[in-house]
Amino acid sequence: MSDHLSGDIVPHPEVWTGRATNRVQWLLAVVGAACVALGIELAVDSAWTSGIAPLVMSVVGCIAAGLLVLFGTLAFVHVAVKVDRDCLEVRCGYIGLPRRRIPLAHVARAEFAPRVTPRQWGGWGYRWRPEKGTAVVVRRGEGVVLRLWDGHTFTITVDNAESAVRVIRARLQPGLPGATH
Repeated sequence: MSDHLSGDIVPHPEVWTGRATNRVQWLLAVVGAACVALGIELAVDSAWTSGIAPLVMSVVGCIAAGLLVLFGTLAFVHVAVKVDRDCLEVRCGYIGLPRRRIPLAHVARAEFAPRVTPRQWGGWGYRWRPEKGTAVVVRRGEGVVLRLWDGHTFTITVDNAESAVRVIRARLQPGLPGATH
């Protein structure tokens, strides 16, 4: 945890927003789109001489794999975080799913994590590890770690994470351990 978070008291915005983006995910999305295109190409231009079952399996396999990769990567190209008076909300990808809302009343402490990596969590995306908790990791870098009253943790990679931690701490109930400025 960083000591310089306890500096001068400054007013906090009514709603704090932040995001993180991973451009590498776009490359994986292109691979997914290519698999879908290959499946369509096989279906349209095949001579169908090798039998229908192998061709259908190839077409369906390419399209299914491509769609899984395409939608799986597009869901985690970026993450948007919003902190208002009552809760923190995380939305992933362009349609905002998966989404998680955590009431600030459930937060015991907020900490700044200077270095969160996909490797720590077993990859990019919405992750769960029994010994670590839950995380939304879209890139390597700074993040916010929420320690919840039920003993769980929730980690989010987001740009300007120190600012998010300050805002969350300011909104925690005074007198509670996580509310120190």
